[in-house]
Amino acid sequence: QYREHWNDIFKTITTDNGSEFANLANLEQVSKTLVYYAHPYTSCDKGTVERHNGLIRRFIPKGDYINNYSFQDIINIETWCNSLP
Repeated sequence: QYREHWNDIFKTITTDNGSEFANLANLEQVSKTLVYYAHPYTSCDKGTVERHNGLIRRFIPKGDYINNYSFQDIINIETWCNSLP
């Protein structure tokens, strides 16, 4: 979806050090996007991520399975988060 505009949209990505993000570093080799990894147990390194997690948890409580929600539910949550001032 973002293929031709990727470098214009995603300047940086800040993430946890979890194994699910291990291959994300390869992104720097194929795009202009810089990847930053937060220090363990330092949520202030990724304030925007933590804020969005809190916003998303208004709709999807921690521990709840995301597959309990429809694709349209996820789109609605995403739209709501991205429409905040």
